[in-house]
Amino acid sequence: MVRRETKQRQFVLGAVLARSDHPTADMIFNDVHKQDPKISHGTVYRNLNLLCGEGLISHVRVPGADRYDLRTDLHCHIFCVRCRKVTDAPHPYKPYLDEETAKLSGYKIIRHRLIFEGICPECRNEDTAALAYSVIAPGGGRKKETKEFGTR
Repeated sequence: MVRRETKQRQFVLGAVLARSDHPTADMIFNDVHKQDPKISHGTVYRNLNLLCGEGLISHVRVPGADRYDLRTDLHCHIFCVRCRKVTDAPHPYKPYLDEETAKLSGYKIIRHRLIFEGICPECRNEDTAALAYSVIAPGGGRKKETKEFGTR
């Protein structure tokens, strides 16, 4: 079945392609809503599903809200457990994992989806900055240090 190319679908595709941060459907809705205030959440979700089905974008399942990706090649992702950011993993897809898993399990493996979980550099920097302003209090607890008033 040939689907007609609607203006709404073009807006949704454009919103995904304009971002490299693996946006959620709500983020895409907010972007598209600026161009078309009458568009509904349902229309955005429906078009995201159609675009994924057509192979124009890909769907990334992570904890919380699912994400969408402008990259459609097989690749892995990293998920920050603090800020929930999703980024592409800095190494190529590993087809040998498909073959090895097929051999060991008896399954016919189509592909694998690998998502690493960790703490991103920005969140790690925030942790380091927060530690710089805290001191160990008597009894082992932490007290917050402020520049104006010292420790509390």
